[in-house]
Amino acid sequence: MIIEFRCEREHARRWMDRQSLAVNGRDVPVQIAWTATAEPRPAGLQGLFELERIVLRKGKPGGADRLAPSARSLQSRTGEPDVVIDFTGGSRDRDCSARLYLRPLFNGVAGENAALAAILAGDLPVIEIINEIDGTVLDRGHPSGEIAAGLSGALETVMARTLTLVSAILSGNPRILPPLPGPAMAAPRQPAAFVARGLAVSIAKEIYRLCCYAPHWHVGWRYSQGTDVWQTRDLSGPGWNVLADPGHRFFADPFPIQWQGRTFVFFEDLDHRVGKGIISAIEFGEAGPVGEVVPVLQEPWHLSYPFLIEDKGDLWMIPESSEHRDVTLYKCIRFPDRWERFCTLLSALELADVTITRHNGLLYLFGAWRDGDGGYSDTLAIFYAHDLFGPWLPHASNPVLMDRASTRPAGNFATIDGALWRPVQDCAGGYGAGLGLAEILELSPTTFRQIVRHTLKPGPAWPGRKLHTLNRCGPLEVIDGARIQPKTRALKHGAVSAVWSGRLSPAVTR
Repeated sequence: MIIEFRCEREHARRWMDRQSLAVNGRDVPVQIAWTATAEPRPAGLQGLFELERIVLRKGKPGGADRLAPSARSLQSRTGEPDVVIDFTGGSRDRDCSARLYLRPLFNGVAGENAALAAILAGDLPVIEIINEIDGTVLDRGHPSGEIAAGLSGALETVMARTLTLVSAILSGNPRILPPLPGPAMAAPRQPAAFVARGLAVSIAKEIYRLCCYAPHWHVGWRYSQGTDVWQTRDLSGPGWNVLADPGHRFFADPFPIQWQGRTFVFFEDLDHRVGKGIISAIEFGEAGPVGEVVPVLQEPWHLSYPFLIEDKGDLWMIPESSEHRDVTLYKCIRFPDRWERFCTLLSALELADVTITRHNGLLYLFGAWRDGDGGYSDTLAIFYAHDLFGPWLPHASNPVLMDRASTRPAGNFATIDGALWRPVQDCAGGYGAGLGLAEILELSPTTFRQIVRHTLKPGPAWPGRKLHTLNRCGPLEVIDGARIQPKTRALKHGAVSAVWSGRLSPAVTR
């Protein structure tokens, strides 16, 4: 199979410079057919991209950078393609004999200008891939922009996730089309004003990061009898208490468990000074926390989201270790503080916040999947097995969903009146900004369908900036959120002066 990208020569970008596209685990050759410009770009766009490259990325290359002409990247077509992906806003080539002619749409419009217009209006677009021959929508997704820096970074993210959808279509697996609403479109800003505002915000974030630990997550807990978030669909009820932390460390992703007659809450414990998480735990009694926080699992790489599961009389943990590119199962040797690596369930992939549920005789493993580009919170992959130890097989439609508002797991599944539900991170307003309660309507090795029935945000019952985990064990209910945590040392040494001395580096808020 030969894949052909159709792109505008005058607006060649680094993301186009590729010789292959991964489809079903193998590299399929890609050639580029360069076309004339269908629509001019906003005036001064390339200069603004270069400014962002220098200021936001400190000179590091990005996918939206201009692609310099070369013998390889601007070569002529090598043969008739089997599949064409037309990234332009121009008319379809009626003489093309390819069996499949795909066209990405951004908020329903083709071409890079449409993607830019959506970004300039303040949001990333809904991406649709259509069969240009009959107009059928083959796949659809809404990417997250938590790692997108500026206008150029947002464009790179959109195009990276466009390629994710294209690869899924070319895999031949059945696609599940989510009914995603389009973003509410505002009037687009002028590119120069957009970039200027982005640079100002970036500087403001740097000042904030010099003065405060960011983000600083904290765990909320309460005892509630007979009612909980799943029943009230909000954060009302008994007041939430905050688990005290040392200030230079934050606690997040709480998972409570009762085991051997004792109740503990396990959570991510991240030291801001080193920027790496471990798994810690604290015991809870009838009135709340008992004793001190205890480290229970550390690795050379970052760990978070300590999902716990009982199986065959033993207690197991699957901490998030996407930085290590695997999904590893740990066995509890001594509760709560001794765990040993038992086996690797999945390898050679980035899968965050793995959460498992039992449903109709099978185990299903959910995780936020990333294929090396794009955001970390917008693409859902599911695997299934008959046994916890595997083998774990991919869902027929992986990735089953691309939606920043309803993809990333946010805690244990819940069964309510016979229906299966799962909490999801709503990242439409940024990473971990809110929590969705999603009812799963269909789940099998070949089908998946969910609908978010309720969305929760921080408010009077849970002050703060974010909310992204929900779990319960008996009467103990836990959530987490983020707050401002000043760095007193940074304040003493004058953070603002660092801005003018050029010591600031670009940062992406998690």
